Amino acid sequence: MLNRNILIELEAWKVDSARKPLILRGARQVGKTTVVEMFAKNYKQYIRLNLEQEEDAAPFKAYKNIHQLAEQLFFLKE
Repeated sequence: MLNRNILIELEAWKVDSARKPLILRGARQVGKTTVVEMFAKNYKQYIRLNLEQEEDAAPFKAYKNIHQLAEQLFFLKE
């Protein structure tokens, strides 16, 4: 697998105590999903969401608080 420079930037994001939510944007077919999956290997667990899929997007449309949203996401992707 290719070693990507973005992984270095993601590692810096990971240890930044003032980090903000991670959003990767870019053209189609450039490796965004591959990079996220490579980066996710650093964690024991993670939740992969594709908000273009109704099943993944639905909890975000009706949540009342962040705790409820997190709970729904864990149950959805268990």
